[in-house]
Amino acid sequence: MNILTKKDIKSSKTVLESIINSLNLTKKEQQLKELEKNSLKENFWADNVNAQSVMKQMERIRKEIDTAKDLTNDMDSLIELYNMTQDKEQLMDEYNSINSKIKEFQRLKFLSGKYDNHNVLLSIHAGQGGTEANDWAQMLLRMYQMYCDKKGWKYDIENIVSGNETGISTVTMKILGEYVYGLLKKEHGTHRLVRISPFNAQGLRQTTFAGIEVVPILKKIDTDIKIADSDIEFKAVKSGGPGGQKVNKTSSAVQITHIPTGITVHSSTERSQVQNKENAMNLLKSKLAKILEEERVEEISQIKGNYKQASWGNQIRN
Repeated sequence: MNILTKKDIKSSKTVLESIINSLNLTKKEQQLKELEKNSLKENFWADNVNAQSVMKQMERIRKEIDTAKDLTNDMDSLIELYNMTQDKEQLMDEYNSINSKIKEFQRLKFLSGKYDNHNVLLSIHAGQGGTEANDWAQMLLRMYQMYCDKKGWKYDIENIVSGNETGISTVTMKILGEYVYGLLKKEHGTHRLVRISPFNAQGLRQTTFAGIEVVPILKKIDTDIKIADSDIEFKAVKSGGPGGQKVNKTSSAVQITHIPTGITVHSSTERSQVQNKENAMNLLKSKLAKILEEERVEEISQIKGNYKQASWGNQIRN
């Protein structure tokens, strides 16, 4: 059995202190006080959606602060016990338990970006590979759905276009949860699949690609953001995927393209074209908000990333 050393404890304590310093908890304590003060106002629940968002934010900050205090107290207690006892082996289980909690807490150190705790729009686009690419896109969709279920995140399919023979051509998911963007932002890029294709009559190995786009949904969209009618291209299309005969036979789905940036958004979740158009515009504003705050369209790459064709040489996953 391993014997706990003073070096082990010192190393874990240093890691914990580094995490706490990186999270700037002093500033968050001030932020929590302000949020708690606002939550006591009479008209706080007038805007129910905003109130719930604030309550979740308070809960998240409070959890970070409490976890930091609990781990600090646990580590101090362990150090005290270590100095008092001769049998260091019996402290190993306690040390491992604390160290495991520190490693879990450490993930917040890498999820402190401006948009890391935002919900996301995740889009999957079939790339080169024809029918095989459509099937690969559907496989990726199932993979992300299973990951969302594992993390306890909620998700909705905002838009889906089926492939000509099988699979999907493109799909957009809205994913809601804690630190969704921070955990998914590295998925942005081209994903490659190499396999013996079930769609190839000769049973040959085939390479296919799919593009993933991950964009944070801003919690507060600037209502002053104005998008000129001349800057957008509106198209009403028939809804794809499940939804009943009425959804599939009427042109209720909406596709809007922002001409200056080339960003395209879809919405087909509602039966009403008016509602879908409103949803699509909100999605577009979410993608443009950060850019327009800095008044530089060039900043599109920081949210959307540089466009790369889903093909050879651009993949991030094989």
